[in-house]
Amino acid sequence: MSGDATRILVLNCGSSSVKYRLYAGRDAVAGGTVERIGESGGGPANHEMALREVLAGLDLTGLTAVGHRVVHGGTLFAAPVLVDDAVVAAIQDLIPLAPLHNPANLAGIEVARQLLPDVPQVAVFDTAFHRTIPEAGATYAIDLAVAERFGIRRYGFHGTSHAYVSRRTAALLDRPYEEINTISLHLGNGASACAVAGGRSVATSMGMSPLEGLVMGTRSGDLDPTIIFHLRREGGFAVDDIDDLLNYRSGLVGMTGDNDMRAVLRRRAEGEAAASLAFDVYSRRIKGYVGAYYALLGRVDAITFTAGIGEKSPEIRAASLAGLERLGIAVDPQRNAGSGDRVISPPEAEIAVCVVATDEELEIVEETVAVLEHRQLPAGTTQPVPEPERPKALS
Repeated sequence: MSGDATRILVLNCGSSSVKYRLYAGRDAVAGGTVERIGESGGGPANHEMALREVLAGLDLTGLTAVGHRVVHGGTLFAAPVLVDDAVVAAIQDLIPLAPLHNPANLAGIEVARQLLPDVPQVAVFDTAFHRTIPEAGATYAIDLAVAERFGIRRYGFHGTSHAYVSRRTAALLDRPYEEINTISLHLGNGASACAVAGGRSVATSMGMSPLEGLVMGTRSGDLDPTIIFHLRREGGFAVDDIDDLLNYRSGLVGMTGDNDMRAVLRRRAEGEAAASLAFDVYSRRIKGYVGAYYALLGRVDAITFTAGIGEKSPEIRAASLAGLERLGIAVDPQRNAGSGDRVISPPEAEIAVCVVATDEELEIVEETVAVLEHRQLPAGTTQPVPEPERPKALS
């Protein structure tokens, strides 16, 4: 099968939305978002109605396959897979690890299978790219029996983005992907760092959930677990209230009241103390992960910024790497102020600093085509698993 001859529909189903994009080869020919599913005010009543609306508006002549984004593949899925009943059952079993995301992903899969019964469906997992992280990096230092029973380990997320960006970085530098070590920084409303050695994820900042790691738009990132106990005992917070605080009322919005980095930067430029502090906390956390991943990799060839903030904020890029010149890391102000995929480090810098626009949908297309062709996937992934076992941690 030639990738140039394929027509792939990519579906990303959220709890109240469906994002879609139709590709002819590597070119997107249609796309959009259906929002407010199941909400009052005129949105579709459910995912089936939303997908019927989407499919009715697309020319699906010669459709090759549908590629579905699935957030959580647990320890089971190390690569994208062709969807069958066993895969659906396995994703269902993983709902306790992603209660807000996997049910919506499943709804999209089930409806697409119903409406397009003769079209292959492929599940592409956010977590799959990180299945190459060594056990020492995926294991939390708690009672191992408890961890096994409840599936507690580092899974990592944004895998499709880190896979695409690290491979694109190698191409930008004209280096073999299997020989380059990259630290990729996906900085959007959600944010994560990833250390990629020769196309394989070896460390990532998000953990069992997307809450761990970098400061984000509404999430706290790393914090002392004792804070949770303190809020419960001294503040009388219910568990759900703490969950809401850390996931939806922390990060930039918790420090400034605004989760949009553009607004934070504007307020910082106006001299607002809270915005300046938030900027410093945000960039300091990134710098700490860059240093940690430099140590883990031993040799770093490139550091790449991506996603909304990473691609568009020269201030964040400069501040996050400031003071690391002795490590061979520097940002050229003129290059940093430019646009497009590019190198923003000085020509003499030991480590290339890059900006690359992520394209998770295109990554899903390429991984979907790879599954259909039954060929080796891009470096950093493995062959599809045709008949998965049930996750041991949830059996």
